[in-house]
Amino acid sequence: MSPTVSAQQSLPDADHDEMVMEDVAEPEKIWAEAARTVLLEVAGRYNAVTTSKELAAAVQERTGVVTDRAAHYWVGEVLALVAEECHDLEEPLLPSLCVNPQGAVVPAYARVLRDIRGETPEDVDKQAADERLALYRRHDATGLPADGGHAELTPRLAASRARDRKNRLAERVLPVCPTCYQELASTGVCDHCD
Repeated sequence: MSPTVSAQQSLPDADHDEMVMEDVAEPEKIWAEAARTVLLEVAGRYNAVTTSKELAAAVQERTGVVTDRAAHYWVGEVLALVAEECHDLEEPLLPSLCVNPQGAVVPAYARVLRDIRGETPEDVDKQAADERLALYRRHDATGLPADGGHAELTPRLAASRARDRKNRLAERVLPVCPTCYQELASTGVCDHCD
């Protein structure tokens, strides 16, 4: 279902020059063209990404086709259209550059991989990092290291995953000897009692 949208369009008026709102039938196609342009600009800067909210604002501003619905309700369809074009052109997927506020790819990206490539990676963010690197290289991104760079999670997502690993290690219950209550060696045998 398409979001409620309107287009700002100047219509000639003898009495005054004003903006008139008109309904738009297929806004996703219009937004997809603008989204491709925005994402190509992002691909031109090494390790750059954009959030779905930033992308939504940019495409609405560039096209004049606006909606009052939150981006997460419609940006996935726009990214799917962009991904289809990328696939048709045999280029890396531009939607890998679109992330949520936590730095992870948006849910639509996993659907795009499944629908277009038949892939269901265990770690979709790692796959997106590989895809982003291919984009940066293809578009000779500003700041790209001479060695071609390497695939990286977004800094925010990498920090979050490191925190999660640290917390899991801290919460891990270590086995103790039932006799002396000392932590057991990795062998499971107490070094003090045996």
